[in-house]
Amino acid sequence: MPRLREVPRSEIHESAQPIYQMLFGDRDPTREPGTGTGTPGDWWSVFALVPDVFDHAVAGFEVYRSPARKLDPALRELGQMRVGYACGSQFVFSQHSKAARDVGVREEQIAAIPAWQTAACFSPLERAVLAYTDALALDPGRVADDVFAALRAELSDEEILELSYVVAMYAMHATLSRALRLEYDDVDERVVEIPAPGGETGLERTLHDPSGG
Repeated sequence: MPRLREVPRSEIHESAQPIYQMLFGDRDPTREPGTGTGTPGDWWSVFALVPDVFDHAVAGFEVYRSPARKLDPALRELGQMRVGYACGSQFVFSQHSKAARDVGVREEQIAAIPAWQTAACFSPLERAVLAYTDALALDPGRVADDVFAALRAELSDEEILELSYVVAMYAMHATLSRALRLEYDDVDERVVEIPAPGGETGLERTLHDPSGG
């Protein structure tokens, strides 16, 4: 379950109504969840808590998908998939794996996103995009000069700014989805203590007496 309240259809603001209709048809997603891509849909019903935040997020989606963009959509989706994976968001990674196929990203490239550094299926430009994405997602914007030079060798300043904006936007969405436990990121923490057999406690005792005696 999401960590915040979901907004039922009867309470949504006016500009959210066509979005709810497009995603959920006549259903109220708080009672009958589910979208056409298989997600629960609770990203939308939680973000609707604050109408202008919802509208701002939707406008951001429209910006990156606009035909006015100069950046190749396939490069954009490589960045979006990788930032989802790097930030640990199953939701962002899964959704943009689907979107990547729609813009011609090959199956072998989608499969190689987790270990792109050792994959032979990416061009030099695609590798530069993925390295730049990692610098934004994993090293909060600390980009090596050689990585940036590789981008500038093939992309315009405008294309680099568009890539930067979209990747940073999706780092935010990945972070929020995990924090609020939305969509496929509604998962329990995996890094927890596992009880020792027989209820034994204390690592030092185990190390000094591995037999348990």
